[in-house]
Amino acid sequence: MSNIIAIVGRPNVGKSTFFNRLTGTRKAIVDEQPGVTRDRHYGKGHWNGIDFSVIDTGGYVFGSEDVFEKQIRLQVEIALLEADIILFMVDVTAGITEQDEKVASLLRKYLSSKKTPLSSDNRAKREGWERSSGAGGEVKKIMLVANKTDTSEREHQSGEFYKLGMGDISCISSMTGRGTGEFLDKIVGALEQKPIETNIGIPKIAIVGRPNAGKSSLLNALLGEERAIVTPVAGTTRDALHTHYKKYDHEFILIDTAGIRKKRKYEEVVEFYSNLRAIRAIEECDVCLIMLDARLGMEAQDVNIFRLAERNKKGVVILVNKWDLVKKETATAKEVEEKIKHKMAPFRDVPVLFISALNKQRIMKVVEEAEKVYQKRKKRISDEELKEFIIPVVQAHSPSSEKGNLVDISSMIQIPANTPVFAIHVNLPKAIKESYKRFLENQLREKFDFCGVPLQIHFRKS
Repeated sequence: MSNIIAIVGRPNVGKSTFFNRLTGTRKAIVDEQPGVTRDRHYGKGHWNGIDFSVIDTGGYVFGSEDVFEKQIRLQVEIALLEADIILFMVDVTAGITEQDEKVASLLRKYLSSKKTPLSSDNRAKREGWERSSGAGGEVKKIMLVANKTDTSEREHQSGEFYKLGMGDISCISSMTGRGTGEFLDKIVGALEQKPIETNIGIPKIAIVGRPNAGKSSLLNALLGEERAIVTPVAGTTRDALHTHYKKYDHEFILIDTAGIRKKRKYEEVVEFYSNLRAIRAIEECDVCLIMLDARLGMEAQDVNIFRLAERNKKGVVILVNKWDLVKKETATAKEVEEKIKHKMAPFRDVPVLFISALNKQRIMKVVEEAEKVYQKRKKRISDEELKEFIIPVVQAHSPSSEKGNLVDISSMIQIPANTPVFAIHVNLPKAIKESYKRFLENQLREKFDFCGVPLQIHFRKS
């Protein structure tokens, strides 16, 4: 397991900008509006041959009007439990604020007790998290970092932060990179050498859907901890959260994403970037768990999300969440499934599961089905098997002739690719109609079980 570094501080001091610099990505949303980051956000960093994990946290605040304040504090406190090194970030242009002093007080208590001094309303949640994750709660070091130190004059101004009683100050500019190299030397010098985990070859599974469908509830139910903030407010999740799941003989990277809205419903710039993160999560994953609200069914935006996953050739599992809130009648599930598949046509061969993330009903079935789809997406079929398949199918249902010319299919092979791609050799490729192509695809699915996996079939001149 790699070392973990957590970046904490009040809102708008530049934590997410520094996170992006450490990880060499733009995964964390950066905006001048304070309080953009809500969940704790993970990434990988590398410096001088040393690998480490980085956690970006929401701004730690007290007494604000933000309805997420209590949940953000819990997320920060859990990050403290996970971390080996904590970077306490302050803003040199603003000087010491009341919120800085409160964060420093929290960290000083943490240094003396080696346990996160959670507020009483969060203590029970922390204890439950420790039991489920096995976290020991100890930390090696807290480093005070003064951000936005773009000039030598500002570096001199940083001296006032000694009043916080947090020891030496490291001066950087996360925006321009000034001082970050020296600071990284200091960080990796304090890290303990640990065996590095690698995620190569591990399936990536993204939970996607409209806002408030229950995506974060499913993530928390699977992990057995409050990994993501859950509230009745639609759009609570803004970043795409990557979590390594390894339980009950299952292992994969689980990605919780922001709810994807229609473009005209973007209420702020931050939400636009949240949608962009969710779309990128679909592009990088192997399997999409598309979550629907059972009370609403599959609406136009759900179909758009499904088409996005299909265009990107991702495995798909449909999750009908909040099924416990629907009044049951005879064959209700079958009727709902048929309505969903009707809207998904022509790609209907997709597993549909009826679950309740909040009540943890059938959530392990979700894991099992996602891994099955992942394996099917990797499936490779030999030329001999495809020859034995295609000859009797074509003999029983030959393609239509083209202007009196017989259309002759001679062979079929699978092309090496990350997803199932097949080439069929035919004397008149342009004569193959779309309906016949769908017929062959359906036969191929039925024969080799590609449920949940988009297929590509190309016709080449023999």
